[in-house]
Amino acid sequence: MDDRIEGKIPHGLLTELLSKVTRPGREVLIGPEVGEDAFAASVNRTIVVASTDPITFTTEHIGYYAVNVNANDVATMGATPRWFLATALVPPGTGKRVLSGIFGDLDSACVGLGIRLCGGHTEVTSAVNQPVVVGTMMGTVSKRNLVRPERAGVGDRILLTKRLAVEGTAIIAREKRQQVDRVLGRTRSVRARRLLLSPGISVVREALCAVKTARIHAMHDPTEGGLLWGLKELSYTTGIGVRVDLESVPLYDETRRICEHFGLDPYGLIASGSLLIVASRRSAPRVIRAIQGLGIECTEIGRMEGKKAALFQNGKRIPFPPLKSDEISRIV
Repeated sequence: MDDRIEGKIPHGLLTELLSKVTRPGREVLIGPEVGEDAFAASVNRTIVVASTDPITFTTEHIGYYAVNVNANDVATMGATPRWFLATALVPPGTGKRVLSGIFGDLDSACVGLGIRLCGGHTEVTSAVNQPVVVGTMMGTVSKRNLVRPERAGVGDRILLTKRLAVEGTAIIAREKRQQVDRVLGRTRSVRARRLLLSPGISVVREALCAVKTARIHAMHDPTEGGLLWGLKELSYTTGIGVRVDLESVPLYDETRRICEHFGLDPYGLIASGSLLIVASRRSAPRVIRAIQGLGIECTEIGRMEGKKAALFQNGKRIPFPPLKSDEISRIV
């Protein structure tokens, strides 16, 4: 792989690589595709959904991240996360305190979501210079509630839960604490750090609420690459363009000010904690009300139309920014 590539592999290259992979059997309903974060297979009349994802951007609360990021991927297919496996890789010299923290976070995050921690692998290796946790989450869903992107159609509404960018804001506030304290002041800096836990990076509750409320056409959690990459992936998997008006995208004031200080694009900042939901024009208001009933913000930010992801500002179309890696990689 080109050593200049950082973060996610570009869509074109990933498409080329996946085209050479042996295709799965007929029991696999959703397999390896660009923009898909999980797979679904029919097993004895039950649909099993599974996802795997590593945590590499941060070391603080890494077990918490691993559980929630993988649970989110499963939930975006409408499935209830149930079982979790974790591979923990730590560098030589890692002490018991660090390992205990990782295991404690894994356990508490699983318990909080009603998930069973079923096993995995631990290893001390010089291949990493900081702890890395790779998680695998499995869950189940009924055939009716399985979210498949081919359901999406022109005119569907795009909803966003919470605000951008919960995860990125929290990571920067934690990793660059002294600088962020100066930018935001002590009280707001603490609030930015706490975004990790409140409202938190889980989208499981709103995802499962959405599929119980209406027939959802697509869901995607904008993680690495933030909203920008998430919209491109949403467009790729549905085969339909997306139109989003940036004025309608809610941002935390802390996010806005942190990004201004470090010269980052908030729309390209890692955004676990938010969920993109595609629902019909008719059902979208009902989904918004149901999610808001959980005490979770939900906002309509755009619609499905055209052939490509498009951004608008002040009513005018603006160029889609090039994004080779997540904005957070520039400073963390």
